[in-house]
Amino acid sequence: MIQTIYCFDFVYFFTFYLMNNLLNINDLSVSIGDLQITKEVSFDIQKGETLALVGESGCGKSITAHSILRLLPKSANVTGEINIDGKSVLDLNNKDLRSLRGNDVGMIFQEPMTSLNPVFTIGNQMSESLRIHLNMSKREALERSIELLNAVGIPQPEMRVKDYPHQLSGGMRQRVMIAIAISCNPKLIIADEPTTALDVTIQAQILDLIIDLKRDHNTAMLLISHNLGVVYETSQKVCVMYLGRIVEVCETKTLFTRPHHPYTKGLLNSTPMIGKDLKKQRLHTIPGDVPSFTEVPRGCRFNTRCEFAFDRCFQEEPDLSEVEPGHKSRCFLDKDIKKTL
Repeated sequence: MIQTIYCFDFVYFFTFYLMNNLLNINDLSVSIGDLQITKEVSFDIQKGETLALVGESGCGKSITAHSILRLLPKSANVTGEINIDGKSVLDLNNKDLRSLRGNDVGMIFQEPMTSLNPVFTIGNQMSESLRIHLNMSKREALERSIELLNAVGIPQPEMRVKDYPHQLSGGMRQRVMIAIAISCNPKLIIADEPTTALDVTIQAQILDLIIDLKRDHNTAMLLISHNLGVVYETSQKVCVMYLGRIVEVCETKTLFTRPHHPYTKGLLNSTPMIGKDLKKQRLHTIPGDVPSFTEVPRGCRFNTRCEFAFDRCFQEEPDLSEVEPGHKSRCFLDKDIKKTL
């Protein structure tokens, strides 16, 4: 009888997990030519959940995001598994892939000025996705575009649909990108550094907008950022990347209160703490520079910049192992170590 109950509980849990698991990436590795950019990247995003992918510039965050929608150049070799709502992205034909892009997954690119076509109006570019994925007429798509621009806070949307990208400010262009990303009510939004090119005031407005839209539509989100303040405000889980590998993964609250990997501690210690006097805060820097992908160190990839590195760190690469329930770190250090960077 007990075995039957345990069996039922396992089946229920496994079924519940599959039903709520929207994005699953398992051992994703990307190489361009002889250069390996990411290695065995794995993480899950549940329906309605926000996962942040953080790390310094050039660590492989955007490559990972572009892999999800197969937006990498033909020279890229992608291995591993990418599943969205049970569908294997790497096995999709071109027709199904076009349906996935924009319909199931929306993407907010890093720089809206280079992502929007300068020779087409805003309304034309917004209408294209609506007409392809939702079979709207030209008039219906234009009316929906105006509604979307109004939803993302653009004044006089009926006039802005006639404008070209260069006629809008950076903040307004980013709002247009968000409107395009949510136009077909996707299950997942990939936001690749959505506030990088904006000033602080506009950044706050864009983040509030993304959070509100995500809540209203129960949309899952992969947020790519190197701004830990943004991560703290918006995400439930965090994956920290360094030189193409995930070095730590846990809930957001855990990352900020009990970081384990020395690289994560370095990132946190170099970030001003919210609510504290900036003049009294001493910010630390991580010594050295990030190695290039042509010179990946042997052993732990962070060993050239880590003050805790010892012999083993230069000989073998640590596994991503559990240091506490729901918290994994790629480090040989004992999880109870008290010394911090």
